[in-house]
Amino acid sequence: MHKSINSNHIQELIAGNESAFDIIYETYCDKVYRLAFRFLKDREQSEEIVQECFINLWMSRQKLNPEGNIWLYLYVIAKRLSLNTLRQICQSRELTGKLINYIATVHNNTEEDVLVHDLEQFTEKIINQLPKQQQLIFRLSRIEHLSHKEIADQLQISPNTVKNHMVEALKTLKSHLQYSDLIFFLALFFRI
Repeated sequence: MHKSINSNHIQELIAGNESAFDIIYETYCDKVYRLAFRFLKDREQSEEIVQECFINLWMSRQKLNPEGNIWLYLYVIAKRLSLNTLRQICQSRELTGKLINYIATVHNNTEEDVLVHDLEQFTEKIINQLPKQQQLIFRLSRIEHLSHKEIADQLQISPNTVKNHMVEALKTLKSHLQYSDLIFFLALFFRI
């Protein structure tokens, strides 16, 4: 493994030298994979991020700065691709369920597991501080997965009232949780 990439490698990459690309790939592919896996917890999806990231690098090579930091460039691309994938996961209940189950079944007491647990507890405290009606509507929506119409029918209120309560509840949650990079984990649990 090549330990350091210098401006010569980057200049050769910009010129379209495939050997330089291979060296950069060998140097950083594992780091990109680990970064993606930190977000996605899925081997296959993380491998796809690695492929997309390096395709993006090759396609955009002429815009690179020869004196720039190639890892920083790859890091930004990989993080953006991972977050885009996370957003897609959050829009799919099936994939969200799969990811939550994965997180729930892997108990290896890593620092990340401890942080997720702390974050869940912190989030629960915030939910408990919401006004009673807002709290009930939030739980019916995000935990019971009821639609706004189903909640409205059950509580005999208008769907618009349900929507307003959800907007306020999410606003409260977001304002308390912006301090943490782990907001992405919350997106998984609460589709924020």
